[in-house]
Amino acid sequence: MTKLNASNSLFMVFVLLFIALFLYFPKIYLRSNIYYTSKDINRLYAHYISLQEENIFLSQQLEDMKFKNQIIDSLLFNPLEQNKLK
Repeated sequence: MTKLNASNSLFMVFVLLFIALFLYFPKIYLRSNIYYTSKDINRLYAHYISLQEENIFLSQQLEDMKFKNQIIDSLLFNPLEQNKLK
């Protein structure tokens, strides 16, 4: 039987540490990558929601402007048509 001395023990500790890092590094990398990707997705989704709300607001403003334009057109052109009929 061989006797383990301090250098062999230290070597075994480093080998075990290297094996542990080799096994857990992909897991750590994937979790970190998933975390940052989900942060980006949440940020983009919040931006998407705000753009949807802005689109709804602008659509309402456009409909209001179209309605006002129709009313002004009817007020401007109807008196002219009434004068032609007389």
